[in-house]
Amino acid sequence: MTEIVVNEQNEWRLNTPGAEGWEKSPRPGARNKYLMISADTHANEPGNLWAERIDAKYKDRLPKMWIDDKGIQWRKMEASEQPDRLVLARLEGEDLARSKAGATATEKGPSVEQRLKDLEMDGIDGEIIFPGKGLGMWYTFDPAFAHAQCEVYNTWAWETFGAHVDRLSPAAALATGDLPATLKEVERCLKLGFRHFTLPCKPLFGPPKTNELNYNKVDFDPMWAMFCEADVPVSFHVSTGKDPRTTRGLGGAVVNYVVHSLSPTLEPLVNICASGVGERFPELKFGSVEAGIGWLPWMLDAMDEAYLKHHFWVKPKLKALPSDYFRAKGFATFGEDRPGLALIEEYGLQDNFMWANDYPHHEGTWPHSAEAIERQMGKLGEATRAKVLGENAAKVFGFKEAVERHKAKA
Repeated sequence: MTEIVVNEQNEWRLNTPGAEGWEKSPRPGARNKYLMISADTHANEPGNLWAERIDAKYKDRLPKMWIDDKGIQWRKMEASEQPDRLVLARLEGEDLARSKAGATATEKGPSVEQRLKDLEMDGIDGEIIFPGKGLGMWYTFDPAFAHAQCEVYNTWAWETFGAHVDRLSPAAALATGDLPATLKEVERCLKLGFRHFTLPCKPLFGPPKTNELNYNKVDFDPMWAMFCEADVPVSFHVSTGKDPRTTRGLGGAVVNYVVHSLSPTLEPLVNICASGVGERFPELKFGSVEAGIGWLPWMLDAMDEAYLKHHFWVKPKLKALPSDYFRAKGFATFGEDRPGLALIEEYGLQDNFMWANDYPHHEGTWPHSAEAIERQMGKLGEATRAKVLGENAAKVFGFKEAVERHKAKA
């Protein structure tokens, strides 16, 4: 995108109190700009990616889309009870620009050159890329089918972004319900050069069931060990453990977003902190993506309260409080989150939070991230602001070259 037309509905995105008194600037091209690593962006995979590449035995099980005799468009995922009606909005201005950003240029995928220009426009020095259409890879009760889709995605993602991994760092996706296959895929992706992995919020898709496979089980110790040995972080993206489109009708859009998409992301974090995983693997770096941060202080206090007050039920007995394991190696990404930012310094979470522009999604701040940052982060200390905007992500996700390039520009 070389020019963004700000339509009336998006003029609010330009509002800013400015950055008076800040030592650095989030503005693209500023002489003394912050290092800015977007800890959550998305690929825009070719629509035919899985249909073209997946094993033939799975092709008839891929998501299906159709238009009925009334002209209504529908989509059906394998694990969904009912098809979803797709409400197609008429987009204009920068909403239209966002819908086309990173769009497929060839069969191989997005135009990487254009993506780099889009990031430059927003002042981004590096990005963590998660699946786009591929977030539906886990929408199946069959771990083998999910794994087959992840293999296709990972191969494509490295083909597309691998040569630019110093700025465009894709997450390798794992279907952890099939643990032996997962371990093989971890090894394959490490050899390719992936620097981090993304896991579904639950290994087995759907509502939780008593004693089913989950991240508190020692079954996953070989996987955690591989991540620690390779010194790579793992993340859990929203809407990957169960179908978030659960509530239908009045209020459904809000209920599904808050309750069924965002909130389940805390489950894997609590599993790691409370079950002994964090203690057995003290070097494991883990975090949530796109779920915000306002709930993190509450989660930390709630974990410790349960551990102390329910001591007669709690096992294992840990060497530290559950919250300590998150503070040591945990992280969470956010875009705009006033409650979380208001509590970040009070709770000592300056090293745990990472900002993201969520490119190219409408929920994100691209291409007006500077204004959003100025609206949200004016009350933070300078050191905290620098950590949140890029230093934390650069350290956890290994953006050494991006850091050096940024220093050279300063």
